[in-house]
Amino acid sequence: MVSARLPRNPFAERDTEHERLWRKQRLALSFRIFGRFGFDEGVAGHITARDPGDPDLFWVNPFGMSFKQITVDDLILVDHQGQVVEGTWPVNRAAFAIHSSVHDARPDVVAAAHSHSKFGRAWSALGQELSPITQDSLLFFEDHALFDDYTGTVNDPEEGKRLAHALGDNKAAILRNHGLLTVGQSVEEAVFWYVTMERTCEVEILARSAGEPVVISDDVARATQEENGGHIQGWFQAQPLFDRIAQAEPGAFGSTEPVD
Repeated sequence: MVSARLPRNPFAERDTEHERLWRKQRLALSFRIFGRFGFDEGVAGHITARDPGDPDLFWVNPFGMSFKQITVDDLILVDHQGQVVEGTWPVNRAAFAIHSSVHDARPDVVAAAHSHSKFGRAWSALGQELSPITQDSLLFFEDHALFDDYTGTVNDPEEGKRLAHALGDNKAAILRNHGLLTVGQSVEEAVFWYVTMERTCEVEILARSAGEPVVISDDVARATQEENGGHIQGWFQAQPLFDRIAQAEPGAFGSTEPVD
């Protein structure tokens, strides 16, 4: 089991099979984390991890399976045409439309996370970017976008391409009237950005309901974001979440043994 004090370096060289199993295990744990936080809503939501052997393929959750039950054995492998290459379950059309476009537009992205979490949805209905009002919100300062064009369920790949274009080089996007999307160079990074962005939406809603929040100056916000908002920082801050869920829900590993 990976220790929180000595976490695995996500950028270390590993053979393809080892890296593939690692990503699948982290992906399965990610769904358990989302389930624990209540980010599941019916059959909506998806997290993907690019396959290390073929960057045109990505692993994703089976359509219709509860986040709280997903194991490594359940994950399906999908290509950019929406075809299931490995696995027996169907793929969510929206997962294909959104994630295939993001992975195609952003070769640097290993993982992407999207769900219909409560406060992400509430904030997205305002059609605004997050304000720099807390230290945690500064993680997204000048590093998130607003996809200001809701046209219904994202089933059309062309809609996914427009969403990916709106995301740009940012780590996250607010999808108006829809929810949140985060990406990362590791599964852990993408998941941590999602968890903390959801909470940031909640905090801003609470702050605005109580009064007029004090906005942090751009120079302080920018410096803080540069210090705390990088790929390694996002990955590292996710380690306690993953260590805890791996201990609490070992069933997520399915028939596989945990690797480091």
